[in-house]
Amino acid sequence: MTLMTGKEYRESLSERKPLKIYLLGEKIENPVEHPIIRSSINSVALTYELAQDPKYKDLMTTKSSLTGNTINRFCHIHQSTEDLMKKVKMLRLLGQKCGTCFQRCVGMDALNAVYLTSFDIDKKYNTNYHQRFKEYVKMVQDKDFVIDGCMTDPKGDRGKRPSQQKDKDVFFHLVERKEDGVIVRGAKAHQTGAVNSHEHLVMPTLTMRNEEKSFTICCAISADAEGVSYYYGRQSCDLRWLDQCEEGRIDCGNQFGGQECLVVFDDVFVPNERVFMNGETDFCGRLVASFAGYHRQSYGGCKVGVGDVLIGAAATAAEYNGVEKASHIRDKITEMIHLNETLYSCGMACSACGEKTPSGNYLIDIMLANVCKQNVTRFPFEIARLLQDIAGGLFVTCPSAKELKNPETRKIIEKYLAGAEGIDTVNRIKIMRLVENLVIGRAAVGYLTESMHGAGSPQAQRIMISRLANLEEKKKLAKSLAQINED
Repeated sequence: MTLMTGKEYRESLSERKPLKIYLLGEKIENPVEHPIIRSSINSVALTYELAQDPKYKDLMTTKSSLTGNTINRFCHIHQSTEDLMKKVKMLRLLGQKCGTCFQRCVGMDALNAVYLTSFDIDKKYNTNYHQRFKEYVKMVQDKDFVIDGCMTDPKGDRGKRPSQQKDKDVFFHLVERKEDGVIVRGAKAHQTGAVNSHEHLVMPTLTMRNEEKSFTICCAISADAEGVSYYYGRQSCDLRWLDQCEEGRIDCGNQFGGQECLVVFDDVFVPNERVFMNGETDFCGRLVASFAGYHRQSYGGCKVGVGDVLIGAAATAAEYNGVEKASHIRDKITEMIHLNETLYSCGMACSACGEKTPSGNYLIDIMLANVCKQNVTRFPFEIARLLQDIAGGLFVTCPSAKELKNPETRKIIEKYLAGAEGIDTVNRIKIMRLVENLVIGRAAVGYLTESMHGAGSPQAQRIMISRLANLEEKKKLAKSLAQINED
């Protein structure tokens, strides 16, 4: 198998060993059928369904550099700047199609970051991590697996280093080395799509020091491995998915959803062939920076696609409200478009300026990727603000869609919540529920919260921008033009 269908993907989740998942105070026995989880599975399944569509084949699939087989682009090791740009275009397409997080970006970015870092470690220390990892990537490509890229640790006391924590488990770490593998313990927080994944690719969360070798571990762990448990994250309006009637689904605003989990690893055994870094602290910075760069590039695609949906919702709401011709409405929508396309421009720029690494895969321009993500921490919030401005207050004050089921209350709703002449009141309600979902509901986690904190907080990008700016060279340029000679 190389390319799964959406149906086969859903079946593959059921074929895993039972996962230990906790949601709303209960242990979930069948996550694939759980109504809250199912909406997030819909989003991931879309990445498989579009790969089967001839219309999107060029973006969604490519040829593996390792096997020559046709594979899903989410499993690809980038071979050119064209690959990097197609990645951004693919992510925008998926954002447009589901209006939320589709959960496979992190794994794709982790695969490429570990690929180049394992090569660099081998070159210095004569280890065999890279060959191990290439075999792992071949397996992932052949099975078309969803990979959960695990980097963010809970961190505990942020003022202390991993080795200084009272409870060392707040950072993922090695507990014991065995002849045939290692025992690991800890947790990874905010894990996008964790329950919907087949594998976890675990990486250090920051640059480690020499005394922190036990925290310097990169390895692959099956989602259903013994000792792994999941604590499902709450999202705004998620209980609406427990209402299965048609009227209840209107209130959900979108059939697609995202997913985040706290993933706990309790003395999990990892065989040697799945270990790709083990104590090489001098390469932590390389791994973290490259992964962060790839993922910050991703936001110039996925968040732009969702932004397209917000712009479409604003234009539709304006039409349904009867104000689409007002000059200030048109100007606000133009501003939304400008901000969104600026994000896309950054995503494409850091891709076009990417370079080949010694390992053979391509890395984006790290500076421009950080500029991209810095803009993403700001522009989506303004786009969301303008959408709320244009939509009006009804998106948070609309009665339950269940009122449409009762003929008596439906008559009142249709009379008093009518908008522009000729517009179906139910359609107006539907677009308002979509607006709610996008800016304060479940999709807001994937659009706004991820825009702020995903791939590192805003300060993380500012640190990288400052570090890569080469300020001394810029000072020389200014002094040269000013004819200043300080020698």
